Amino acid sequence: MIEWYNPGKLSKVDETTLAGDGGHCESLYGDELSVGAMAGEYVIQALLAAGGCGTVYSAVHRILGRRAAIKVLHRELSGSPEMLERFIREARAVNLIGHPNIVDIYEFGELNDGRPYYVMELLEGSDLESLIRRRGRLSPSEAFELLQPVCLALEAAHAAGVIHRDLKASNIAVHESSGKRVVKLLDFGIAKLVRPDGASSGLTSVGNRVGTPSAMAPEQILGGAVDARTDVYALGVLLYHLLTGRFPFESDDPVELDRLHLEAPPPRTGAQVAVDPAVDALVARCLEKAPERRFESVSAFLEAFRSAIDVRPQGTATLRRAVALLVELRFDPAVREPMDDALLDDATAVLDLAEQALRDAGFVLAVATGTALLGVSMLPDDAVGDVQGRERALHLAEALHRRLTGRPGADSRLSVRVCVHADRVSVFPGTDTSELAGDLLRLGSWGMRDVTTAPCATAAAVENLSSGLPDGLVVLSR
Repeated sequence: MIEWYNPGKLSKVDETTLAGDGGHCESLYGDELSVGAMAGEYVIQALLAAGGCGTVYSAVHRILGRRAAIKVLHRELSGSPEMLERFIREARAVNLIGHPNIVDIYEFGELNDGRPYYVMELLEGSDLESLIRRRGRLSPSEAFELLQPVCLALEAAHAAGVIHRDLKASNIAVHESSGKRVVKLLDFGIAKLVRPDGASSGLTSVGNRVGTPSAMAPEQILGGAVDARTDVYALGVLLYHLLTGRFPFESDDPVELDRLHLEAPPPRTGAQVAVDPAVDALVARCLEKAPERRFESVSAFLEAFRSAIDVRPQGTATLRRAVALLVELRFDPAVREPMDDALLDDATAVLDLAEQALRDAGFVLAVATGTALLGVSMLPDDAVGDVQGRERALHLAEALHRRLTGRPGADSRLSVRVCVHADRVSVFPGTDTSELAGDLLRLGSWGMRDVTTAPCATAAAVENLSSGLPDGLVVLSR
């Protein structure tokens, strides 16, 4: 019986009931499940993501009302014994580890056409890759905050004999729960099971290479034996990515990318951003070509990372009031990658104009990505100076927005959002803005909504400003 959900009757309906419905069953249970289709006792609500092996949907238990995410193996892969076993093994590996920083899997089942699926916890939020695209590079302390739970999850996996082998920003979920940031490690689809004696078990044998090219350790590329130090290499790639916004090795040519991982010395993190030499050395050790020269375990890496960011004396960080001005590019939803040269040229021109205006006004760039700039200016300690500093930032935002939107030859597919926020930041004396930290630099804390392209400001930015607000300024409500 093909099942679907009738929300008005809390019932399942068999295929004969739908025989005259113009192929409604096929539309519900095609390659992509539609709203109302059933996976066990769960009702499909929406498509969340599609990857190389499966598609993930949001769903709700038809009786209990529990929300969940459901991953379904692609139809064209369900006939492959290898892919089927790999899909099943991912669920087994996660349950074998059983760690709070690894996404929880509730149950496993099959659709009526034989496609396997498993039900897992639904995480509200985004992944770390999306956060980096939106936020730009992180300070070492912020990177440590995000990587510590990932390392704890990896330690538990390694203790259970599981090597992840695909550690990257897109496989790390970052969401809010009860007002706290929660980080969870995802996607054990290509994990390697290792017996206590160090021998490998599972599907992928020596001689086969699997993983993401930008983060694969040399032994993965060569199809050799893997162990915990393989995930340590990926941690080095990830940390470099978080600190610089780039990958240590980059090339559009897959063969050249492999060669860089195998032969080229890793670039110094400190050549891209200002970091303590201890952090620079930490990343370099993770990226050693020979596994025996890396940290022997994730716990050793984590302890070294903790020591590296604690090199400066305790208590040197001070809290300061600051105002931030964000310039963010917004592209028409119809725009697809790769962008054409005209649009790229216009986007570059906008960012160049914005950067120069921010620097001329005394702002320092705390975030600079291909789609956004975030300038920060410290506010005076006295109340009057604080108000005047925020007023200047608001008028700068309005003037900059007017200049950017009125630029000659503006491409209609590109709009610009300019917004101002004020909050406290942690400042480390003698360092540049790579060592600023705090909610002011976390755009998710600003409460911005996609409702306006007018210049905008948060309530904190306009607090106690009774007059003098620029015309057309929109004050955001949380």
